[in-house]
Amino acid sequence: MKSPVRPHQLILRLATGASILNSGLNKRGADEDTAVSLHGMAVGTYPFLDKIDPATFTRLLSAGEIALGTALLIPLVPNRLAGAGLSAFAGGLLGLYLRTPGMHKPRSLAPTQEGIGLSKDLWLLGAGLALILEDCENHCHKGD
Repeated sequence: MKSPVRPHQLILRLATGASILNSGLNKRGADEDTAVSLHGMAVGTYPFLDKIDPATFTRLLSAGEIALGTALLIPLVPNRLAGAGLSAFAGGLLGLYLRTPGMHKPRSLAPTQEGIGLSKDLWLLGAGLALILEDCENHCHKGD
């Protein structure tokens, strides 16, 4: 059975998948201070998350990152599906960047020193969209 993932896509998926999987694994068993910090930042951007306690939020975030990272690392998961998950995740991270005070300079998208880490998540969105678009390009025009 031939893998649906081509070599250049595999490199993209390995880089993003390993990073996200590692992030999720590092959040497993997070202490209370870490959970409160992660939850507080998320609630500042997405107020509906206030209904979830910090420990549960952190466990769910960890599980989601582990699932997404694993899906990216398994070549049998279609690019379109892996790319959609990656794009959604990156969109959430970019929301944090855009809506959290102090992450970018006033009236600018340029990051502050504190915002550099989140601003770099733009590459995740680019990778996710590339997987979706290339998969569509390969499958949507077969009848041409």
